[in-house]
Amino acid sequence: MKRSAKLLALAVALFAGFGASTAQAEGFKTGVDLVSSYVWRGSELGDSPAIQPSLTYTFKNGISLGAWGSYGVKESLGERYKEVDLTVSVPVGPVTFSVVDYYLPYLRGSAIKTFDFSRTGPNILEGDIAYTAGNLSLLAAYNFAGFDPIDSHALYGEASYKFYNKDGYSAKAVCGAGSKYFYGGVGGDEKKLAIVNTGISVSKDRFTASYVYNPISELSNLVFMASF
Repeated sequence: MKRSAKLLALAVALFAGFGASTAQAEGFKTGVDLVSSYVWRGSELGDSPAIQPSLTYTFKNGISLGAWGSYGVKESLGERYKEVDLTVSVPVGPVTFSVVDYYLPYLRGSAIKTFDFSRTGPNILEGDIAYTAGNLSLLAAYNFAGFDPIDSHALYGEASYKFYNKDGYSAKAVCGAGSKYFYGGVGGDEKKLAIVNTGISVSKDRFTASYVYNPISELSNLVFMASF
């Protein structure tokens, strides 16, 4: 736990040292999404409609601190899904570096203390690098500490491209690859990568509909989201 906390503190300190060049509005921002189901990187989590609040503070230099949550509306397998994530993000031109703490108290058999970063605790620490240029967005993510009972440190990469923008509608296609055991729910070679997230999202105003298919689990979802 001490080692994980030191890694997180070091990453935050390194990010804070960058001179962010992207101008952003300083101050607080709040919001909430209502989703028909919570689907993340190709997998459905919680099997319930969910309420997803967010809170962000952005500094003058573009560095932001954020909190985001997802709360299932109804119980699934005897419990309501709950997730609370904390994020530190640093933009450097078209690239954004982030450290994310996923707090997942639903993990069965684990302690629910908020800042337990042990390999069997309820937190996952992830380092992200995101790049945006025009209609193209790229993401690379690495789980470097926290919950990881088989010591495999899951990887994930994603590309999305906005191919339509007309009459108030925009549409993008997404394709993501990740560690099979973590994002596909299958055994075998824990570190082998496979396509786990494909789909298309169409948005207008505050509403988004997404079709998502995971080739590994062979499951699909159609998700509706309203953002406020």
